[in-house]
Amino acid sequence: MSTKLTLTIKDKDIIKKMKEFAKEQNRSLSDLVENYFKSVAKSKFEIKKDDELPPITKSLKGSLKLPDNVDYKEARYKWLEEKYLK
Repeated sequence: MSTKLTLTIKDKDIIKKMKEFAKEQNRSLSDLVENYFKSVAKSKFEIKKDDELPPITKSLKGSLKLPDNVDYKEARYKWLEEKYLK
């Protein structure tokens, strides 16, 4: 089943480039967007099992202990803001 999705993209040049890329790949722009969404959803919502993690990641897992009241998303946002906007 297909569902229609309307996207608003301000940069007309990127739309043109992506249409050309899709044509070169013999794919539709909709197919490219759908596959991008799938890859984001997979990396965001599917948790890897320990045996699927690279060895270095396994060795570091659990090594950082944070207090329970730390909002890591907010802390990350502040860090990125300081790094790139100041």
